[in-house]
Amino acid sequence: MNSSIRREIFARFRAANPHPATELEYNSPFELLVAVALSAQATDKSVNLATRKLFPRASTPEAILALGEEGLKEYIKSIGLYKTKARNILATCRMLIEQYGGKVPRTREQLEELPGVGRKTANVLLNTAFGQPTIAVDTHIFRVANRTGIARGKSVLEVESKLLKCVPKEFRHDAHHWLILHGRYTCVARKPKCAICLISDLCEYESKNFEDAAR
Repeated sequence: MNSSIRREIFARFRAANPHPATELEYNSPFELLVAVALSAQATDKSVNLATRKLFPRASTPEAILALGEEGLKEYIKSIGLYKTKARNILATCRMLIEQYGGKVPRTREQLEELPGVGRKTANVLLNTAFGQPTIAVDTHIFRVANRTGIARGKSVLEVESKLLKCVPKEFRHDAHHWLILHGRYTCVARKPKCAICLISDLCEYESKNFEDAAR
């Protein structure tokens, strides 16, 4: 795919959604960190249902620590892997208090030192909470980048590296949200909705599906 086509793809994304945002609900970098930690192998909807009850009760590292492991589990037990996630979140809270004065650090290296925080979670925080032009490649973005031809790669890291190089600078900050939303609602895994896709004429996917997307 040449650069002019990539530019047109992201121009269309921007025209359709000028201010894309995560679907996770949060009011602070710490709340976003907790929400992203909970979202692993879970839907944003299920995370929001849990955090709508959790955050009014505990929205700081100190408050979540005060809940204890069993108390935290009560709020997040509807989410997959909640026992492991509870332990990681509590360990993260302790580390934030002891090393960062209760604040979420702003560098990748510091974020990735937090329990349960990997590169993808760090990228989400850097982009969404702190405004950095990172791209967190999840299953949706990996699929869209490869299927459309925007940035093909055999690994998450390869796709991330290619996206950071080929996405025009003016679109780089919002690219993460546009791609994930496109993969979640249009370029879905089993049967992409090419009939309603705003970039179908630019996409390099060979097995396009133009059947009635409403079915």
